[in-house]
Amino acid sequence: MTGWEVIAVFAAALAAGMINAVVGSGTLITFPTLVAFGVPPVVANVTNTVGLAPGSAAAAWGYRRELAGQAGRLVRLGFASLLGALTGAFLLLRLPPEAFDMIVPALVGLGCVLVVLQPWISRRLAERRSRPTHPHYGTWMTLPLVYATGVYGGYFGAAQGVILIAVLGIGLEETLQRVNAAKNVLAGLVNAVAAVFFMAVAEVSWSYAGLVAVGSIAGGLLGAHVGRRLPPTVLRAVIVAVGTIAVVMLVRR
Repeated sequence: MTGWEVIAVFAAALAAGMINAVVGSGTLITFPTLVAFGVPPVVANVTNTVGLAPGSAAAAWGYRRELAGQAGRLVRLGFASLLGALTGAFLLLRLPPEAFDMIVPALVGLGCVLVVLQPWISRRLAERRSRPTHPHYGTWMTLPLVYATGVYGGYFGAAQGVILIAVLGIGLEETLQRVNAAKNVLAGLVNAVAAVFFMAVAEVSWSYAGLVAVGSIAGGLLGAHVGRRLPPTVLRAVIVAVGTIAVVMLVRR
């Protein structure tokens, strides 16, 4: 890697770690950055997952106060996330690369749409539902939806956090801060499980993965403390812009 590549990848990972801690769309920054430097899409996705996993752990640590009292719930929901992550990682390696090239632009586009809709999602989550929920894992649909989100996260993961916030916010009677804390744990678990799976059976660009890991850890810790103060409109604009560029790049491959 050249000096400029190191700076660019580290900066992208730092931004991704911060965004993942607060919003959950950091893959839209790091994945296209790796692809832009010539890493093949499937290898870039695997490398990105391995690199961002430590950042997710750092973000969860930063939200540890909001996690108080959620241990039992996270064990149950975490099991669904674990199974989903394994399913998604298996699909990534079993499906042909051509399928990935077709699916990823759609997933990145979906991620961009979800990021654009984040203000609306947040307003909807602020509306308390009157229906009863289970104190540990929410409504009856929460577990299967968490599993489905884990499949998505294990396969690619862009905007996984946004989807999790929507699922948990609707299904659980909790404040958004505590929902976001739970999101960081579950997304981190998905990333960790997929990363371990990929390290065992897939090709990883370790130089890029290590650089992404260092940047995402710093970003995760920073995002957990000051991320809520960052202008959300600016964050969404950057993510959507990079995601749009990624779609164009992948479609032209």
